[in-house]
Amino acid sequence: MAEPAGDRSRVLIVDDSAVARAVIARCLEPTERFVVAGSVAHAAAALRFLQTQRVDFILLDVQMPGVDGITALPDLLVAGRGAKVIVVSTTANVGAAVTVQALAQGAADTLAKPASGESQSRFRRDLIDKLDRLDGAVPPSLLICPLPDNRKPVRPLGKSGGVGDAFDLVAIGASTGGIHALSSVLRMLPVSFTLPVLVTQHLPASFMPYFAAQLALVAGRPCDVATDHLRLRPGRIVIAPGDAHIRCIRLSDGSGAIRLSQDAVPSGCLPSVDPMLQSAAAAFGDRVMAIVLSGMGRDGADGARRVHEAGGCVVVQDRESSVVWGMPGTVAAMGIADAQLPPDRIGRLMIERRRP
Repeated sequence: MAEPAGDRSRVLIVDDSAVARAVIARCLEPTERFVVAGSVAHAAAALRFLQTQRVDFILLDVQMPGVDGITALPDLLVAGRGAKVIVVSTTANVGAAVTVQALAQGAADTLAKPASGESQSRFRRDLIDKLDRLDGAVPPSLLICPLPDNRKPVRPLGKSGGVGDAFDLVAIGASTGGIHALSSVLRMLPVSFTLPVLVTQHLPASFMPYFAAQLALVAGRPCDVATDHLRLRPGRIVIAPGDAHIRCIRLSDGSGAIRLSQDAVPSGCLPSVDPMLQSAAAAFGDRVMAIVLSGMGRDGADGARRVHEAGGCVVVQDRESSVVWGMPGTVAAMGIADAQLPPDRIGRLMIERRRP
């Protein structure tokens, strides 16, 4: 029986290995922030547990008898009623496929189990760090900037008139929790939506080919990993590579192209959302829609401000649907967001505001 949680966050461990469950439990026991509320061997047992118990986190293995963790993930998210899922698996570091698939399905994060013979101390440190960050136990400055004195309310967006009434380019930035949100946005787009879409998602370079394939499948349109001088084409998605920023340039015929750079940026991110949005604003002015989805920190805030100053439209994911309301919350706090919406409504807004 789990001990009373008190003010501690409750964790459910789902893993078919009794040894793995014991190791994870020992990682959490010394903390004063987390308590093991339950420990089960497969997804069906987890679903039964969640029928009567509330938890804050689910630590989920992938390779289990019966239903595997990736297949069970959507049902666990529903049954968890707001619980955040971290996929903890030996396959999380074998290739990008499992990791990106888990994140696209709604996992908040992933973590590789230590290999046989490896020290468990690093695994414990990484696990607690991820839980702390998702639980909000990180310095507030890393999640959201303070409200400025000149903050303004969100401006209403009607179906006609107003900022960003029509546009030529969509640029989307995201980080922690953003892959699932991005998938939800792009899934809304019909074949008739032919504007180019730029995406900067914080992911390592090795993940990008699979990430591009995943987005192409979800969105039903081609998705390219950006290369230098790549032309922007109607109906195509372009994502930043994991080791460079993407910047927009305007060509003489009115179209656009991509330039890659690895310049240091204030956020320290590579790739960073800011260069993408800043350059989009410079190249396309008020014809840009900037979208900032779930993510930790404030990357994208400076770029969103440039889009706002150029007369473009700035939309952020709302707090309720965000895994971490750092990046979108920072933009909202600056008073420059034209709307705060869940991902599916952001997708519908993109359709409404495309250029006639």
